[in-house]
Amino acid sequence: MNFGPAALIGLACGFLWGIGCSLAILYSIYLGGYRKGVPDSLAEVKPDRYRRALERIEAREAEAGK
Repeated sequence: MNFGPAALIGLACGFLWGIGCSLAILYSIYLGGYRKGVPDSLAEVKPDRYRRALERIEAREAEAGK
């Protein structure tokens, strides 16, 4: 078989590297949104986007509580 152990190790490392990088990017996007959301939630005058999201969440919770 021409597909040797070095190729399998390279494939496994490449796969793990790709998954790790993807998770790091998703985590940084999540933290960026979280960091933006905290000041919005603490502001006296809430942004329109925050209020709309809060209304959707409350509506979803009301449906689930039926």
